[in-house]
Amino acid sequence: MRIRRLPALLVLAVMLTASAASAAGANGPSRAVGGGSFLFVGVTPNIPMQFSFSAVAHEDGSASGSFHHFYEDGGFTYEFWGTLTCVTFATVDAENRRAWIGGVLTKVSSTDPDVGLAAGDDAWFRVLDSTDGDRSTAMGFVGAIESSEAYCAMQIWPDDNARTHPVTEGQIKVAI
Repeated sequence: MRIRRLPALLVLAVMLTASAASAAGANGPSRAVGGGSFLFVGVTPNIPMQFSFSAVAHEDGSASGSFHHFYEDGGFTYEFWGTLTCVTFATVDAENRRAWIGGVLTKVSSTDPDVGLAAGDDAWFRVLDSTDGDRSTAMGFVGAIESSEAYCAMQIWPDDNARTHPVTEGQIKVAI
């Protein structure tokens, strides 16, 4: 399986933004940024997924930012771009910073004729910035949860980081 690499400049930009976000902390809006890849386990075969995102929660409750996910599965490619409508944060302890990120797809590109998703559909995922290793989920779409805003408000986080996957390349930074 051949996986297309994120452009080097995108990864560099995300990492530079991560440094700036870490410095912001409580002195400004809460932020989460990241980019890289993780192995989506639980399906056969396991699927390498590439991701990048930048999320800012403003003091007035609004959110801004964007996200991108890419993967190949069953001979098809799937690529999703979106803009943020919500982001929420929780600090469990000093080593574990969590973010729930939701938005609206702005572009869907897939070789699968039955992809069933289009620009305007809600999408979401969650991330963990941890000293034990960063983690991310694959994207979720409308179904059991009605909207991105509902996802961010619910702050679902199963025990033992269930359904999150270790980032194998890249980094996630959450500054609350």
